[in-house]
Amino acid sequence: MGNTCTKARSEDGKTISDPGQLGANSDINSDENELMLKTTSNYEDTVDDHGQANPNRNADENIEENELTSMLKCMHHRIDQLIDVKELMHREMMKGLSKDTHNTADVKMYPTYVRATPDGTESGDFLALDIGGTNLRVLYVHISDKVVKQIAETRHEIKDLKKVTGIQLFDYVAERLAEFMEKNGLKEKTLPLGFTFSFPYVQKGLTSATLTAWSKDFEVSGVEGEDVYVLLQEAIKRRGDISVNVLAVINDTTGTLMSCAFEHHDCVAGLILGTGTNACYIEKLENVDIWDGDTLPPQQIIINTEWGAFGDRDADGNGGVLEHLITEYDDEINRSTVNDGKHIFEKMTSGMYLGEIVRLILVKLTKAGVIFNGNITDDLETKWIFKTKYISYIEEDTSVNNEACKSIFKKFGLEIKDEDCEKVKTVCSAVSSRAAKLLSAGIAAIVCQVGRKEVICGVDGSLYKYHPNIKTIMAETTKLLAPFMTVQYVESSDGSGRGAAIVAAVAQRLKK
Repeated sequence: MGNTCTKARSEDGKTISDPGQLGANSDINSDENELMLKTTSNYEDTVDDHGQANPNRNADENIEENELTSMLKCMHHRIDQLIDVKELMHREMMKGLSKDTHNTADVKMYPTYVRATPDGTESGDFLALDIGGTNLRVLYVHISDKVVKQIAETRHEIKDLKKVTGIQLFDYVAERLAEFMEKNGLKEKTLPLGFTFSFPYVQKGLTSATLTAWSKDFEVSGVEGEDVYVLLQEAIKRRGDISVNVLAVINDTTGTLMSCAFEHHDCVAGLILGTGTNACYIEKLENVDIWDGDTLPPQQIIINTEWGAFGDRDADGNGGVLEHLITEYDDEINRSTVNDGKHIFEKMTSGMYLGEIVRLILVKLTKAGVIFNGNITDDLETKWIFKTKYISYIEEDTSVNNEACKSIFKKFGLEIKDEDCEKVKTVCSAVSSRAAKLLSAGIAAIVCQVGRKEVICGVDGSLYKYHPNIKTIMAETTKLLAPFMTVQYVESSDGSGRGAAIVAAVAQRLKK
């Protein structure tokens, strides 16, 4: 079980007895350490410079603020803890790249078989198919003269397909693809297609992707252990009315890197922060011990880290490398999901889960009488009802009357006061800030492995794009954790859709 508040660790993984002790590799001064502790102005308003309740508040307010600060302490990680996460991530990355330790690594570091990035000579018409945690998309894209032009797109929600059979899922995908091609006058053509499949899989080639395990609460039967490229082709064949040339199967992180690299040729990393999270980067072939392909130029390959599984518990439920950071709220999230103990890092950082973490904290605060005058409703106690998008709405609301916050909680049958809104905002910012800082530790590990002084990381995903503070927090935290490198986060334009078409275009170029 996780603890309400976290334990610090030293570099060897042992618990640090002195909570204020910094890790051996930390050269961050006390001011910067304090910066990492304080998340937003909301948090600073509730405590004085020593972390105590603000003496300017009355006694009742201070009691409530002490309770609030105590409950949120586990969400505020010191710089030495973040350095520890960076080093643990890097260690798991190295285990994933090695033949000897790959099977026991949390971070699997799968080779994607994408070896080359765009060089600007790509051209032609392409289809892109994108299956993610929320939507199925089909795109028609034209590439020429170093420009990617999207001609058409359709989007379909797939939340009702999370528990169907594999045949049902891929027949649905093929049906939507056929409708799209007919609508856009493409049914008589055989166009190259890039297929984005944003779930963990292992590849044996650019057109091979065997699903290792579902994530994002999917439980589609008959797909785990199967090649999704083959399943797609079989579904298309069953229809018999369309023809496509699938040139590549990728995940959304690879597409994000490639989409960014189309305009920023020095881009070497990709990050997804949306419903789920994952990262990839360009690695030298000489460092990829698990690589079983050729070593012809370019002697590099994009590595799909699958870092969502970082910190996973073993088959017996024994704690993983992030156990010292897991809170009671994370434990409750785990128990509420179909993959208990798995995808720990993703559950602490991504959009599918942050809203529920906030709800769990709010319920505990309400029952303790800290907010909402202790009044709780059935709606607020309903699992998964508090969406992550509400966090963004609440944190970006600068209105005098806290209109966004009050409107959201009115849906849950609660009429709340301004002081409640400020506390809710503090909870939201603590949860989102923790996610941003943990993700920054992961990126710092990748940046250190890349070894360049300047690194461009393409980023895609709704949480990164629409949350008002995550971009700033990640930029500041990455700078602290990788102080000798310059990391530039660049929003990538539709990595899962546009990026898939670009990968197909590069594959077509290399075939000529």
